[in-house]
Amino acid sequence: MSESIVEQLQAAAKAKQVLQQLAPDSKVAILNAIAAALVEQELAILQANKSDLDRMSDEDPKKDRLLLNGDRLRALSDSVKQIAQLADPTDQLLLKKVLPNGLEIEKITVPLGVVGVIYESRPNVTIDVAALCIQSGNVCLLRGGSDAQYTNEALLKVIYGILDEQGITRDIVQLLPVDRKHVSELLEATSYVDIIIPRGSQSLIDFVRENAKVPVIETGAGVCHTYVDRTADLDMAAKIVANAKISRPSVCNSLDTVLVDKDVAPEFLVKLAPYLEEAQVEVFADPNAYEVLKGENFSNLKAAEEADFGREFLDLKCSIKTVEGIDEALEHIGTYSSKHSECIVSSNELYIEQFLNTVDAAAVYANASTRFTDGGEFGLGAEIGISTQKLHARGPFALEKLVTEKWIVRGSGQIR
Repeated sequence: MSESIVEQLQAAAKAKQVLQQLAPDSKVAILNAIAAALVEQELAILQANKSDLDRMSDEDPKKDRLLLNGDRLRALSDSVKQIAQLADPTDQLLLKKVLPNGLEIEKITVPLGVVGVIYESRPNVTIDVAALCIQSGNVCLLRGGSDAQYTNEALLKVIYGILDEQGITRDIVQLLPVDRKHVSELLEATSYVDIIIPRGSQSLIDFVRENAKVPVIETGAGVCHTYVDRTADLDMAAKIVANAKISRPSVCNSLDTVLVDKDVAPEFLVKLAPYLEEAQVEVFADPNAYEVLKGENFSNLKAAEEADFGREFLDLKCSIKTVEGIDEALEHIGTYSSKHSECIVSSNELYIEQFLNTVDAAAVYANASTRFTDGGEFGLGAEIGISTQKLHARGPFALEKLVTEKWIVRGSGQIR
């Protein structure tokens, strides 16, 4: 095993020029070929994925993230095709003017450069990031988790096959070793890497933020709430909450905490309970909610502790808290939210507008599941992650944000 990844880092820095010289049509051709190859090589990819899955416990909530099947692979292929159809975000003219001294000034969009992405057991990230970076003219360095090593290697083999056919250097998309000793080397590679993007657990994000010398854009963990107001359509609210929790519990936009107005809590929880019971969701309930669910003979019920609020479950688990109206709900969200995705279910327009305007999060919903916080769902193609910070990108970190700005100044001998 290599003692250093410096040669890979150097090759990535050199490869920036290769991508910058590729015409938009060439990038589209590469992506469409990758999309086709993902379907054509389904058997080999799924065999590699099975090798990874066989190493992971069935009880591990990350197993669903790791899983690929025919449907997911075709969805991944479709995602690459969608990215290929999006406009090239580079070389866009943002501003043009002539100064009184005759200087002609333009501001244009340019690629970020070399993008390093550190992520965990989600092999779809490998393809999404590679496709987004190719289309936006960025070299990418992929450091996936050891859990998905065989799958990631199989996916890179697909990409490399297309790059070889097109006569493009493999250095534009690189899979870094999973050995943890190389992570610090990547985080400190200010001479070669332009940006680092962590995608995964809060502990991973915290580690990258605290140790990186390269600039970091966080794609944050999701501690997501849904507040059911006293004026809500409770049947609709139950369906929204159930979808947000049950449809993909291991992803960052899934629900973690239900807040419900105490005036409607008994009626609402009776409607919600069958959905959670059927999916075998474990519920951590405050005293009021606990009594209601206990009366419904809810089987997987525990008394909530303080640690159950502000907790990203990433599993078929959630907490429930009853509140005295919207102000207490807003206070709770302000205290425990990770600023990812938050929702109100209500028919009161004043409460809805108060919630939408007050809650500090990347995506704020009224009467819809938080599960829609996704680059593809928002019409952005795929995404590198959901940014919960406020600098450069917030929300789905997709193609449009994989660029920065550059000033072009043309003169005719002016001096200052």
